[in-house]
Amino acid sequence: MRTAQVTRNTLETQIAVSLNLDGTGVSKLDTGVPFLDHMLDQIARHGLIDLDIQAKGDLHIDAHHTVEDTGITLGQAFAQALGDKKGIRRYGHAYVPLDEALSRVVIDLSGRPGLEYHVDYTRARIGEFDVDLFLEFFRGFINHAGVTLHIDNLRGINAHHQAETIFKAFGRALRMAVEADARMGDVLPSTKGAL
Repeated sequence: MRTAQVTRNTLETQIAVSLNLDGTGVSKLDTGVPFLDHMLDQIARHGLIDLDIQAKGDLHIDAHHTVEDTGITLGQAFAQALGDKKGIRRYGHAYVPLDEALSRVVIDLSGRPGLEYHVDYTRARIGEFDVDLFLEFFRGFINHAGVTLHIDNLRGINAHHQAETIFKAFGRALRMAVEADARMGDVLPSTKGAL
C-alpha cells in the first residue's frame, strides 16, 4: 500500500496528513475551514485516495496560513506515498463539468514543480472563503509534491461550481497519474531514468 503520514508544525499552523493512494475515497477532514474541507473531500472521493487531514491554524488572523500549509503538507505526504514512481502512468488529466461550469486539470508527476493556474472566479468569496487562497493551496502542493500541474477553468458563472469542478478534476487526474500501468511493469516512465 502506498501510504504516508506527515506532520508539519510551525508558529502559524499544526497540520497532520495521512493518506493512502490505493484507498476507496474515505476522508476525515477538519482544517477549521469548512469550504476547504469540502474541496479536500472532492480530492479523496474522485481520486479514490483515503485522506485524513487535521489542522489547527491562526484562523483569528485569516485562513491563508492554514490553506497554504495544508497544501504543503498534502504535497509532502503525496511525494512520500508515491515512492520511486516505477510502473505508474505518470500523466493524468480530467475534464469535469458541474452544471454551467467546466474545468480541465492535467498533471505530470515529473519531479519538477510547475503550476499554470488559469481561473477567473466570478466572485472573490464563496461564503466566507477567499478564492485567492486556492492558488496558494496548489502552489504549496506542487512545490512539495514535485509535480507539474495545469488548471484551467474553461467556463462558469457560479464560483462554487467553478471551484468544485477544479477539485474534482484534480482528484481524477491524480487518480489516473498514480495508477499502475501494467504495460510499464517495474519501469520508471522517463527516458532520463529519473523523476
